[in-house]
Amino acid sequence: KQMLKFTVDCQQPSDDNIIEPKDLEKFFNNRIKVEGKTGNLGDKVSVSREKAKLHVTAEAPFSKRYLKYLSKKYLKMQQ
Repeated sequence: KQMLKFTVDCQQPSDDNIIEPKDLEKFFNNRIKVEGKTGNLGDKVSVSREKAKLHVTAEAPFSKRYLKYLSKKYLKMQQ
């Protein structure tokens, strides 16, 4: 299987106190859907964090657009 790697760099917004990287990591863990179900990450998707960078490693199919969508949802929630 093809593994896809995505990096979400939260350096700037976390410096400006807009978001907390650890909260975003938790949000991703709770919200990412695998085969139409949330909380079903298993070994297909893993979310890890080092300082202000989030690393999402997923088995294909998984889109960058989906991460972007979830990130925007998180930001909307923060307002």
